[in-house]
Amino acid sequence: MGRRAVRSSHPLMRKLFALTVAVTAATAGAVACATPGSDTSAEQEASQFAYQIPGSVSTINAGSDVGVSEFAQMVSGRVYPGVFVAGPSGQMIPNTDLVRTQALPGAQRIVQYQLAPEAVFSDGAPVTCTDYLLTFTAGKNPEIFGSHMPLFDDAERLNCQPGAKNFDVVFAEGRGARWRELFGPGTVMPAHAVASRVNMDEAGLNAELNSGNPESLRRIAREWHDGFNLDTFDPAMHVSFGPYVLDSVGEAGQVTLVANEHYYGDVPLTDEIVVWPGTADSAELNATGNLRIADVSEADPQWLDRNAEGNALDVTSTEGALTDSLTFEDFGPWSYHERRRALAKCVDPRAVAAASSAEAGVEVPATTVHVVAHNDPLAKRFDDIAAPHMDVDVEGARSLAGLELRIGYAQASTRMAAMVEAIRDSCEAAGVTVTDVTATTGETKTLRDIGRVEIDEWGAETGVEGTVDAVLRPVNPQTEYGGLGARTPDVDAMREAETKLWETLPSLPLAAQPRSFAIDRNLTNVIVYTGPTGIGWNMDRWQLRPPSTDATTQ
Repeated sequence: MGRRAVRSSHPLMRKLFALTVAVTAATAGAVACATPGSDTSAEQEASQFAYQIPGSVSTINAGSDVGVSEFAQMVSGRVYPGVFVAGPSGQMIPNTDLVRTQALPGAQRIVQYQLAPEAVFSDGAPVTCTDYLLTFTAGKNPEIFGSHMPLFDDAERLNCQPGAKNFDVVFAEGRGARWRELFGPGTVMPAHAVASRVNMDEAGLNAELNSGNPESLRRIAREWHDGFNLDTFDPAMHVSFGPYVLDSVGEAGQVTLVANEHYYGDVPLTDEIVVWPGTADSAELNATGNLRIADVSEADPQWLDRNAEGNALDVTSTEGALTDSLTFEDFGPWSYHERRRALAKCVDPRAVAAASSAEAGVEVPATTVHVVAHNDPLAKRFDDIAAPHMDVDVEGARSLAGLELRIGYAQASTRMAAMVEAIRDSCEAAGVTVTDVTATTGETKTLRDIGRVEIDEWGAETGVEGTVDAVLRPVNPQTEYGGLGARTPDVDAMREAETKLWETLPSLPLAAQPRSFAIDRNLTNVIVYTGPTGIGWNMDRWQLRPPSTDATTQ
C-alpha cells in the first residue's frame, strides 16, 4: 500500500429483563449454534451453546475502522457494554449498572458521567474515566488511531482525572444531540491493559492522551487498534467489564464467552456462549443439535430443513434498521466530492434494493436518506432533499467516463455481489468501470482498505492509497453522521446536515438492510434487534428451556 504526502446495576438488568419477558411473550425465540473448541470438532464439543453471526470478526474493538466494518460489537457488546443500550425498538436504555449521566442545560452542552463505584474489569482493575478518555481520544483522532466514531467530531473535550469515577464531556456549541450514542457497545477498551503494553501506568497514559503529542499517541494507537485482534488473543489484554468475558478463540474463529465472575450486575442466565463466524459450516453446527441462534443471510437457508424431525429452529425475517451504503475513500480518486456526486447520478438505488431483496428473500426498500433510518417517522421530512437522488441521470455522470470504482465488503456475500453488479449495470452507460474486488479476488475489505489520510509521528499528513475505493457496508444512521443540533429532534439542523451530506457524500445510502434470524423456539428472552449489536444485544438474558412436547413435531 503506497504512501504520499498531502497538503494541507441491577436497575438496568431489571429493565432489560422486564422488557425481554414482555416482548418474548409475543415474539419467536432465537437460535444458537453448537461450537467446536479451538482444536476439536463440532461433534466433540456438542455440549456448547452456539450462536452464529453473519460474518467473521477479527477484532473486538468496535470503534476501530476494522471493527466497525465487521460489527465487532456482535461479539463484544456484552463484554464492553455501552453507556446506553439500544433496545429492540431503537429506544436508548440507560445502563445504570455501569454509569449514570446528566446533560446540563445551556447552549454548549455538557454531559456529566458518574461510573458505578463497584464497576471493575475481570482482572479486578477498576473501570475509570481514563477508559473513556482513551475512546474519546481515539474518536477525535481517526488519522492516528484508525478509528471510525464520527460522533466524536461534535465533542470538544473530556475532563478526567486519573483514577476518577466521574468525568464530563463538553460539546461544541449547538452540537451533541446524539450524545447518548457515544461510548457505544464494544467501543470502550480497557485503558490499563493498553497502558501496560506501552509501559505506562494509568496516570501516565492519561497524561499522554491529553498531551496531543502525535508521537506518543501513535504508540498508544497501535495497541488500541491492533491489541484487541482475536488472532493474537491475550487474556491479560482482553479483560472485560461486562457480563461476559472472552475465554478462548478457536482455530475457526469461534469465540467462547463465559460469565464474568467480577461483573457488578446480574449474572448471565447462560454461563457460556460460543460465537461462531458466518464462515463456519452452518449445516455442521446445526447437525450437533446445539445451534440455538443464527443471524443468517437469507430467509430460507439451504442448510435448514424446517420440516425435519427434531428441528427446533424457526426463521424470522424483517427489514433492518441499518442502511446499506457505499463509504468512499478520504484519499485517492474518489475523495473528490464532485466525483461522488456524479457517481450518485448513475447509481440506481431501486435496482440495488431489488438485487438485495432477491438474494436475501426479504423485500427491502431503496433509501437515499443519510441522517435517519428508512423507517424512522422523520424520514419523510427529508423527501425534498433525498428523494430526487432516486432517479438515474446517466448524462450527469458522463464526466466520470474512464474512471474505475473498486468496491469491496467485509464478508463474502452473494447479496452484496448482486448489489455491486446492479451498480455496475447502471453506471456502465456513463463509462464508469465498477469492479467487485471481493467477488473477483475473494478478499474481504474493511474501511481500513480504502484510501485514507494519516498523521505521522511528526504531525504531518500522509496519504495512504487504498486497495479499494469504496466499501459497501450497513451503516447506522444514528452514529455515522455528526453535526446535528442540540435539540432532539432538531429537524432544521437535521435537514441542514442532510443537505451537506449530499454535497460531500462520505457515504452514498442505497437500501435498507434485510435481516433473517434462525431461532430455537426453546430459547427464551430473545428479542429481534437489527442494529449494530444484532440479536445478541441482550445475550446475557438468553436461557434454554426444556423442549416442549410439540417442539420436535413442527
